[in-house]
Amino acid sequence: MLSSDQLGPQWDCPLGSKGLEDKEGPWGGGSGLPPPDYFPGSWRLDVGLDCKASPEGAEARARTAYYYSLLQSCLQQAGLPETQDRSQVPRTGNMLLCLSPAWLTKVPAPGRPGEAALLVSKAVSFHPGGLTFLDDFVPQRQATYFLVGLGPGPGQGREAAELARDLTCPTGASAELARLLEDRLLTRHLLAQRGGVAVPATLAFTYKPPTLLQGGDGSPGLRLVELSGKEGQETLVKEEVGAFLHSEALGDALQVAIKLSSWRWRGRQALRLHPRAEVGTVADTVVALLEKLEEEESVLVEAVCPPARLPAPGNPPPGLELALRICAVVCRTQGDRPLLSKLHLVESDPNHFASQLVQTFIHFDVTEHRRDEENARLLAELVRARGLQLDGCFSYWDDCLVLTALLCQELGLPCSPPAAMRLAKQKSRTQLHLLRRQGPPWPSPSLHAVPCCPLESEADVERAVRQVPLPGVMKLEFGAGAVGVRLVEDARQCHQHFSRIAHDLQGEADHPGIGLGWGNSMLLMEFVEGTEHDVDVVLFRGELLAAFVSDNGPTRLPGFTETAACMPTGLAPEQEAQLVQAAFRCCLGCGLLDGVFNVELKLTGAGPRLIEINPRMGGFYLRDWILELYGVDLLLAAARVACGLRPAVPPHPRAAGYLVGVTGLVSQHLQVLRSTASQEALQALHDRGLLRFNQFTSLEEAQVPGEYEEPYCSVACAGPSPAEARLRLLGLCQGLGIDGPHYPVAHFLSHFK
Repeated sequence: MLSSDQLGPQWDCPLGSKGLEDKEGPWGGGSGLPPPDYFPGSWRLDVGLDCKASPEGAEARARTAYYYSLLQSCLQQAGLPETQDRSQVPRTGNMLLCLSPAWLTKVPAPGRPGEAALLVSKAVSFHPGGLTFLDDFVPQRQATYFLVGLGPGPGQGREAAELARDLTCPTGASAELARLLEDRLLTRHLLAQRGGVAVPATLAFTYKPPTLLQGGDGSPGLRLVELSGKEGQETLVKEEVGAFLHSEALGDALQVAIKLSSWRWRGRQALRLHPRAEVGTVADTVVALLEKLEEEESVLVEAVCPPARLPAPGNPPPGLELALRICAVVCRTQGDRPLLSKLHLVESDPNHFASQLVQTFIHFDVTEHRRDEENARLLAELVRARGLQLDGCFSYWDDCLVLTALLCQELGLPCSPPAAMRLAKQKSRTQLHLLRRQGPPWPSPSLHAVPCCPLESEADVERAVRQVPLPGVMKLEFGAGAVGVRLVEDARQCHQHFSRIAHDLQGEADHPGIGLGWGNSMLLMEFVEGTEHDVDVVLFRGELLAAFVSDNGPTRLPGFTETAACMPTGLAPEQEAQLVQAAFRCCLGCGLLDGVFNVELKLTGAGPRLIEINPRMGGFYLRDWILELYGVDLLLAAARVACGLRPAVPPHPRAAGYLVGVTGLVSQHLQVLRSTASQEALQALHDRGLLRFNQFTSLEEAQVPGEYEEPYCSVACAGPSPAEARLRLLGLCQGLGIDGPHYPVAHFLSHFK
């Protein structure tokens, strides 16, 4: 088998991105050449990619090298070894990957006029055990099956189409088939008309449509309007749009989407959302798009189907930063003697208790994060002035992650790039960036991103409700602890919540520790249904070393406060693997290569969807739970990565039991937290091994208005099975008074059955 698939990334126009008129290349520049460091990871590049029989020019060689790096990145992500260059001693193999058309030759087929045989001079061959080899073939090998990705797009599409034409061997595609399958309207028309397949209610304006769309009766729910020209169609468009928006075909849909369709627009689908009631706006948008049409292209107006609403919808809260900012790391030598690592601590509070627990203390105000670049330079000068020789630098305090990356850059220490940290720190930038990452590698992280729109002003809110399907979720761009997160059903609720946050949470003093030092801008993102999960991953130089998946119970709407959790996950192994791979791809897609990261996801009927990436280890109870169940200390792993050392973590850790926990809230449990479930009582039960108690903040600090409340603590029980841990916890919560009519612990824990 032979593959010369077109591997170049596709263009995309996600919500909130640049318009259609921009002609930027697939790698973000105008030259069309990929940057040399496009993929994360390390592998040999001094391999023989040139084909002696057919030399390539500079641009073609750059593309071949790009595809080779793509292959190595995919192999690394799958945990497989790097390709070995065996060009001088080629091995045989039945599955061959050709990274360049120059590695292939078409020759006339003897005795078969008009047909050709396909010969391969060079290829990557695949073998059992995940081994791959770069081979030269003398004499050339003849292909018996040719699989090629065809379609309009940048790069080698035309060359691939020509190679696939008139071959003696079977092929996996043809240029004609690609044109047929890439036209969304044509596909829907054929499926609905001949196969009886239900398609979304669609109004299509076509200009010189392909033959298969010309004439004939329309299909149910699919209205085709053939245009005689691209201009002067305003009256016809307004009549058709008005009739469509008032028709029964749209059912209960409240919004419609407007997009372009044809094989030329593959991967560049511009999407505009409008309320169904705005007939004039929809018609004007269609008229504007008609000017861009070429032959065989269409403008589609289609129903936006709202997500299914479950009885108890929820959404995972952003992980909360830890309450302490420093921890001594204790290692042991080969003689089992404890060895304390020398630490320096940078802290804004000169009287911080940890200042007496470290080797070096640096008092420095790091609260103004709009000056992080300047502060990183000043801190680097202080480190050099003290003659400190640092091996690494890291933080697990949300607000200081970008500053830490900048300081590492100044001092030449290992760390993920500051640009990656900034990308992960701002929630809307994370989603919009990943939406543009259509691949490679595949499956691309865009599959897991969720449409969203940043909000800086009331005008942005008005624009967002036209772009993001409702119901949606509004949250702070740089927030933590689920503070300010809210489910919004319509435009009125969006405006109300934006105004409320703008008034109540203006700066760090209004609610310390939740990210307001970065500002109080917000975002609106689509609400997705599904079960909620945290995935804590350990990455080292772009390689996934370990992953830990936990399940979350239903959140308390409309504010999404966490209620319960279970570890390890109760999902089937294949679903757990989906979440791990989604978390890994999203981290790499943002450029996070080194560190311990917490990725919050929902597992929907269409696969994992990203809620957000926290570019540090998981907060709340997660570090303690993982240490208890798996014997892996995420803090120690983060410290080793920060020093450029590969953490010693098992690749497939097995849990030593189960932990099931429930959160305590001051708004629901103030009375019992001062009596039967006081800090002293819970700590005593923890010390006796009857429960696991994690306190997140003091009782006084947790007494804030319910709308902006953070969890006070977590109470968990262990057991050999989820059922036993769940029953123990329920009994304890009933005895302590945590369970009650307004806080039904049994319901929260029922999600873990």
